Amino acid sequence: MKAEEWDRRYAAAEGGLFGDAPNLYLRAILSRPDCAPRSALVLADGDGRNGTWLAAQGLAVTAVDLSAEATRRAEARDRAAGVAAERAVADLAEWAPGPRRWDMAAILFLHGPATLRRRTIETAAAALAPGGWLVLEGFGLGQAGGGMGPDDPAYLYDLDALRGWAAGLALVEALEGVVALDEGPRHAGEAAVVRVTARRL
Repeated sequence: MKAEEWDRRYAAAEGGLFGDAPNLYLRAILSRPDCAPRSALVLADGDGRNGTWLAAQGLAVTAVDLSAEATRRAEARDRAAGVAAERAVADLAEWAPGPRRWDMAAILFLHGPATLRRRTIETAAAALAPGGWLVLEGFGLGQAGGGMGPDDPAYLYDLDALRGWAAGLALVEALEGVVALDEGPRHAGEAAVVRVTARRL
């Protein structure tokens, strides 16, 4: 979807487009005793529910999204929470940060052509400092036609492909299956997802 279409969706939303609570998988990884990042890069952060939450946990957050309207809402969310995050409006098909800067990179429910998803994952991996964590969750191929997320399998995640895209990182876990989602009214109920956590050694 183009930036203008996302802008319209966010402008029409009452509250968070995908809820206000942070992603459950992100919360679970951050609760691990061996996971103690001080900085995080959040790609496709939308209206900020994940970036704001990470900043509230004391992390230095950089967040990027395609939508200017979503970013405006994310900035308002930051102010309401009393936190600061560095936010940028950019196309992840082109955006490139400096290498090896962040302790964590999160990509949560980014769906688009495989070329965009692969480039975003490779960008995130290159942005990790040694020991940094990559956390990814998205709808898997089993969700095609499931009424939640993209219907086109070309926009869904394949676990084998993900392993290749994250090559160079050490896999911590790679999960594929049906889970109960609570990501706002658009992503609520059981759905087939892929979850991957990996680290730069």
